Amino acid sequence: MTREFRDGTRGFSASDDAGLAVCVLPGTELAFTGDVACLPAAYSVGRPRRSNHQTAIFRQINKDKMAAHHDALEFPDGRVVLLTLLCEGQSATVLQLPAKPTSTEEAKEQERVSYVG
Repeated sequence: MTREFRDGTRGFSASDDAGLAVCVLPGTELAFTGDVACLPAAYSVGRPRRSNHQTAIFRQINKDKMAAHHDALEFPDGRVVLLTLLCEGQSATVLQLPAKPTSTEEAKEQERVSYVG
């Protein structure tokens, strides 16, 4: 379930526990119960936009930038949207976890960004 957390960001939480954040591996394929609704841009006012897609692949972007959001969804048309721009209350199911990496490059791509401050 997409939720807004106390710090103002959005992400996935357990459907039965809004306070339990759920981490997703890069490359995980997700299916939503309807077209994914996203805010037009960070801190902007406006009506949510529909993606016209009900599936997406979880990605991490901006890995080289410490002070940036990293969690994103890639839609079938190639568009990438930050997870923090998803509207709250959307339900998603894992369709498929990423395959076990067979090369160093694939392993690096599947690593989650984590900064210790």
